[in-house]
Amino acid sequence: MERAAATPSRPEAVVGVDLGVKTLAVYSDGRPPTANPRYLAAASRKLRRLSRAVSRKQGPDRRSGQQPSGRWRKADAARNRVHHRVAALRRDAIHKLTTTLAGECGTLVVEDLHVAGMVRNRRLARAISDAGFGEIRRQLAYKTEWKGGRLVVAGRWFASSKTCSGCGAVKAKLALSERTYTCTACGLIVDRDLNAALNLASLVKQTVAGSGPETPNGRGADRKTPPAGAGGWETSTPHRAPPGSDGDLRPAMDGSLRNTETQ
Repeated sequence: MERAAATPSRPEAVVGVDLGVKTLAVYSDGRPPTANPRYLAAASRKLRRLSRAVSRKQGPDRRSGQQPSGRWRKADAARNRVHHRVAALRRDAIHKLTTTLAGECGTLVVEDLHVAGMVRNRRLARAISDAGFGEIRRQLAYKTEWKGGRLVVAGRWFASSKTCSGCGAVKAKLALSERTYTCTACGLIVDRDLNAALNLASLVKQTVAGSGPETPNGRGADRKTPPAGAGGWETSTPHRAPPGSDGDLRPAMDGSLRNTETQ
């Protein structure tokens, strides 16, 4: 589909967007943060009631070939309608958020969140999944391109929350329960999420002033290979040296194998 060339209303604006569970999005340009609607949490009580009603009916059984009863089908349809409504509300809210950001800001900066690893925490998995971090980033990736802006994704190991946005000092540890960032070096006291958003915006300004913007790949993330290239064959190939190569393979910190000739 061909789209007409567009330009954001503020093409020079660089806005850092910090995503979180307590507050869905906090911005570095001072606009009011976007609250987390928590649609799944709001519907959890109704879903529990409908799930209990489904469990009391005669459901399908693959082992015996038993067919579900009419009342089970009716109760299951009522439960599915709630799930579909939650998904539709979440999708609508994310589309409105990403469309507004992409149409207004010339450069948006987000973090490369490891959502698959974050949901392994059983205490936060449901809240993280309900927020839709991955969908927000996916929509920003193509909507910024449609609107004539760009999306910059900070590195996964960039300490946006631990770094002071005033002096640049980095804390060794910062508990998740600490919602206010207090710098021991310069005495700055600022909201934790706002501090992370300011650091994201300043990271892009430093990149633009330095060696230039990151190169986005197919899914909107920044290129993680060094400027000189990957140097040889990638780590996803079979774990043995190619024929005629004397390269030594050693286990990396993440459990994969890397070629020491290229390091």
